[in-house]
Amino acid sequence: MDKSMMKGVAIGGLAMVVLGAGAVGGYKTFTQPTFADVVAVKEVTQTVVTPREQCENVAVQRQAPVKDQNRIAGTVIGGVAGGLLGSTIGGGSGKTLATVAGAAAGGYAGNQVQKNMQQKDTVTTTEQRCRTVNEKSQKVMGYDVTYRLEGKDGTVRTSFKPGATLPVKDGQVVTTPPAESKS
Repeated sequence: MDKSMMKGVAIGGLAMVVLGAGAVGGYKTFTQPTFADVVAVKEVTQTVVTPREQCENVAVQRQAPVKDQNRIAGTVIGGVAGGLLGSTIGGGSGKTLATVAGAAAGGYAGNQVQKNMQQKDTVTTTEQRCRTVNEKSQKVMGYDVTYRLEGKDGTVRTSFKPGATLPVKDGQVVTTPPAESKS
């Protein structure tokens, strides 16, 4: 064999090795799975608290405004009644003393009666009372997906609810949402 033939055989053999390796790599690419089977899907939720104002009308009783702060009317009426009652008791200088004492006692009693009446005199109004209440709700944050790829189970978190399968690219499960198809 001459040198040129030897070179040809060597180059041909090398070409066969390169082509064979490329074919094996291409075969592996074609035989890799394109989908992983979804085994289980669990919602991942978070409790969200939303405050809101709740108002209601309430009946409120208050003491009515007092027109006679010093209770003069009660004192005068009580004093007159007490004086009249005292003047009917006793005679002579005792009658004067009884009239004065009756007027003083009647004035005090009239003052206290008016005070009690004023305290019991109430006015009812309606007021709006508001308070903050917290409403709780559940927000879906994503999904924990258990999948099976080439006989092995794995778990990933996705932002979308997957179907029966998840796409696989370069041997890895794709967790990005599928593109919306425009029909």
